Amino acid sequence: MHLAHLSLADFRSYATVELPLEPGVTALVGPNGQGKTNLVEAVGYLASLSSHRVAADAPLVRSGAERAVVRGNVVRDGRALLLEVEINPGKANRARVNKSPVPRPRDVLGLLRTVLFAPEDLALVKGDPSDRRHFLDDLLVTRTPRLAAVRADYDRVLKQRNALLKTAGLARRSGGPDLRTLDVWDMHLSKAGGELLAARVELVDSLRPLVDKSYAAVAKGSAAVGITYVSSLGPAVELVPDREVLAAALAAALAGVRSEELDRGITLVGPHRDELALTLNELPARGYASHGESWSLALALRLGSYDLLCADGGEPVLILDDVFAELDADRRNRLAELVAPAEQVLITAAVVADVPELLEGARADVMEGVVRYVR
Repeated sequence: MHLAHLSLADFRSYATVELPLEPGVTALVGPNGQGKTNLVEAVGYLASLSSHRVAADAPLVRSGAERAVVRGNVVRDGRALLLEVEINPGKANRARVNKSPVPRPRDVLGLLRTVLFAPEDLALVKGDPSDRRHFLDDLLVTRTPRLAAVRADYDRVLKQRNALLKTAGLARRSGGPDLRTLDVWDMHLSKAGGELLAARVELVDSLRPLVDKSYAAVAKGSAAVGITYVSSLGPAVELVPDREVLAAALAAALAGVRSEELDRGITLVGPHRDELALTLNELPARGYASHGESWSLALALRLGSYDLLCADGGEPVLILDDVFAELDADRRNRLAELVAPAEQVLITAAVVADVPELLEGARADVMEGVVRYVR
């Protein structure tokens, strides 16, 4: 799989840009603030319908414009597809495949797959549990696009249930609420939560040896890596990738904490409160890892994701956004060796010297929003 052409209209700093691409390595080079990351951010958005930099869509639209359009020609198994996403802040986004509208934007998920590593990924190690949950869920959707609907259902039900808990808690203090509606939301939350939890458990089991392998390759002779899924259901619940079993366990856990939930007005158990525990030599990486170790571990999570997607079939586009400047020479060369065989690699760098010689290929200079190919 590779991206043959990227076209933008009113995306970030670009009124318009046309960027032809080829398999192999393409380096986008230029000083910070010139628009390099905007280009790879657009590629990532076309694949995932989200940005690795911001949570909302509004910042993606150029100042003064009403909407932005990201369009890409994707070549997969010899077949060409034209993908287009129209970003409409405050309104429904729209998507097209080969110029034909699709019912929902998420119907384009999976047609282009990317793995993107950026400075923001340091939060995978040093950030809050929510950063690691997002990492798992984004990878789940990349592997199995239908899980986007499960994830959306869970978030919707959780929001409704939390709102009901707040009103029910107030009613209990004033004479006693009718909890039959809460029972219905418990059922919906358990169903969606059980499926999401089962998918996460299976994903972590599959990812674990790949992350360990990638970390050893990037940081030779360094610590052993551990990744463990920690559920809010408690240690007594065996985490097996069975959605029926986990849905039943979640329903039981919700029943057990209902009184406390009514007091606090919030859902206390479920996938939204789970954690991906990362360790180095059995010590928590968040508190004990050095800056270099944290970078290597974050990179290993992305490289492990890349290997997993390759094993599924359909090699993703690999994007390295301003990564090499953060690595020492040894780690930089090791990373170059690991990614050089990929079908397509997109790199951003402030200066040419940041790109290892092994990854020499096509190069485009980006200056003040203008993209100019050098070779």
